[in-house]
Amino acid sequence: MAYLILIIVIAVLAVASAGWLLLVRPRRRAVTRPAPPAAEPAPPQPSVGAATTGTPVADRAEAPAAPRRPQEPEPELERPPPSAGRLAALRGRLARSQSGLGAVLLGLLSRSSLDEETWEEIEDALITADVGVGPSRQIVDELRTKVKVLGSRDTDEVRALLRAELLAQVGPGDDRSLRTAPHGGHPAVLLVVGVNGTGKTTACGKLARALVGDGRTVLLAAADTFRAAAADQLQTWGDRVGARVIRSDRDGADPASVAFEAVKAGIDEHVDTVIVDTAGRLHTKTGLMDELGKVKRVIEKNTSVDEVLLVLDATTGQNGLRQARVFAEVVDVTGIVLTKLDGTAKGGIVIAVQREIGVPVKLVGLGEGPDDLAPFEPEAFVDAIIGGRDQ
Repeated sequence: MAYLILIIVIAVLAVASAGWLLLVRPRRRAVTRPAPPAAEPAPPQPSVGAATTGTPVADRAEAPAAPRRPQEPEPELERPPPSAGRLAALRGRLARSQSGLGAVLLGLLSRSSLDEETWEEIEDALITADVGVGPSRQIVDELRTKVKVLGSRDTDEVRALLRAELLAQVGPGDDRSLRTAPHGGHPAVLLVVGVNGTGKTTACGKLARALVGDGRTVLLAAADTFRAAAADQLQTWGDRVGARVIRSDRDGADPASVAFEAVKAGIDEHVDTVIVDTAGRLHTKTGLMDELGKVKRVIEKNTSVDEVLLVLDATTGQNGLRQARVFAEVVDVTGIVLTKLDGTAKGGIVIAVQREIGVPVKLVGLGEGPDDLAPFEPEAFVDAIIGGRDQ
């Protein structure tokens, strides 16, 4: 019995100890997580008809207005000077390049004794200046006759003799006017032709400037479709003076088609003058020359071609004469444009080319400036060669 009571006491003590341990053991603290931030209030929705961007409608009256970007002004079109009197203004430049021939001729003619050898030297000087064999001999024969009749040969007399003879060879009475005025409700059409590298496209651009300076309205046709740079170059010239350019949007397009569309546009827009730039071509290539003839025929379905201007490089000499002959046979050249005349002492090409194909030099290029294309004036040209008194 006592044994049973002992067991019960031990059990009671064990239960009491366990309860005490549970009471004194520290409790684990609960981890508190931070509450998520409160959502920002949504901006007020604009009412129907209000702007959906920029300052809210309620605040728009108070917000300062954003400054407006000033529009860039369109580039001002250039105002080229008129073409009249340009050669006289550029005469000094021409004289510097041509003075070699004049100085040689005046020196030879002023010798105390003009023997056969001296006359041969005079003829050689003329031939070297690209006057040509035939014209050179004719000039020498005329001078010999006049010197014999005159007797004395002071400087002024010699200059007067030489001036008269050269002027007669250049042809002061030739019609050098350009037909650029509209007629019969159609624009004047100028077809510009030549071989590669003579400065055709530049001549077209400078001619357009000169005509705009004279008060004409001009449209340019980029019919050189084989050289992409040619159309871009012509576009630049046109943009500077306000002349529209008709061009193809693809390389290698039919040049006759471009020329046709340009002339048609010129008629519809009532412009004064259409200038057609063609691709440079070797005068020895029959197919290309035939294509040039096609361009002219296609233009003539709309209107007449008033001028066919052959651009020649003044430095090419006798080779330029061969080019001129072939072009004249294909497209009936009406006038010559001599470029790079400022860079050569061989001004005799003016005489030679006119005699070769029977058409006058109408324009000359005397420099790289945009207004250095000038109407050809025989008197100013000859005075530049021999050195006039006012130089």
